[in-house]
Amino acid sequence: MQAALVAEVVLTAMFLFVIMGATDKRAPAGFAPLAIGLTLALIHLISIPVTNTSVNPARSTSQALYAPDWAMDQLWLFWVAPLIGAAIGGFVYRALCAESD
Repeated sequence: MQAALVAEVVLTAMFLFVIMGATDKRAPAGFAPLAIGLTLALIHLISIPVTNTSVNPARSTSQALYAPDWAMDQLWLFWVAPLIGAAIGGFVYRALCAESD
């Protein structure tokens, strides 16, 4: 569970950081889908061996509803970790890439 928590938090933070950077008005136009898609593919390649990849609480919930009871017992992790990771990614992006007006 600790490895799953760390993986989900770090990978979600990384994903949000890339999304924010790729969609920033200072980023080259038209490359956001490529950057976001390649990052999501990399996240899946990294985390499939650890958590079977979630990075999406809705997907985790839909699968847990039809799985045995152990899946519902672990569902909290797949809601909490992306929220923490998203907050970290947002704060780090703001700290590193803030525009100076």
